[in-house]
Amino acid sequence: MYITCLDMEGVLTPEIWIEFAKESGIPELTRTTRDEPDYDKLMNWRLGILKEHGLGLKEIQDTISRIDLLPGAKEFLDELRQITQVIILSDTFTEFAKPIMVKLGMPTLFCHSLKVADDGEITGFEIRIEDQKTKSVKALQSLNFQVIASGDSYNDLGMIDAADEGFLFRTTEGIKAEHPEIKAFESYDEVIAEIRDIVSR
Repeated sequence: MYITCLDMEGVLTPEIWIEFAKESGIPELTRTTRDEPDYDKLMNWRLGILKEHGLGLKEIQDTISRIDLLPGAKEFLDELRQITQVIILSDTFTEFAKPIMVKLGMPTLFCHSLKVADDGEITGFEIRIEDQKTKSVKALQSLNFQVIASGDSYNDLGMIDAADEGFLFRTTEGIKAEHPEIKAFESYDEVIAEIRDIVSR
């Protein structure tokens, strides 16, 4: 039995931090896991910038409430869920993701959580488990699932490598150049066709 594991941001939704960078006028916050492989380093750097500018959870949630899904994402996910089970594996946070999950039809999401003070300041974050994407894929395989995995960033490479079948989606030219051994697709139609081919073998 197949199960598909997808990244969220860049695959189904815009990058939350990039959208927030635009709304807040803080260009430094456009840096994502496409640019920085060390997630802890990236998040601590982000929290430092938020503190410096006096911004907290409410301001980010206000931005998230206005984020639309990527064009065709809901239809893609609906079609994919007719072919395989789907789990979203994301390094986002529960406090960010719920409005987006509602728009996607409430798929299963594995992610992390934030530490938030009474005044709304984000004081830290709790990683559910280190390298959760790769470990989730391996755990599913231990349950006798065959796993298909796809994402767009450095933090998706582990799960793509661990999966029975894996590919990049709308990634950067840099990541494609560094990993020519991984298939890379640009459209939802290509992904659906690839997954239909995999499950029909």
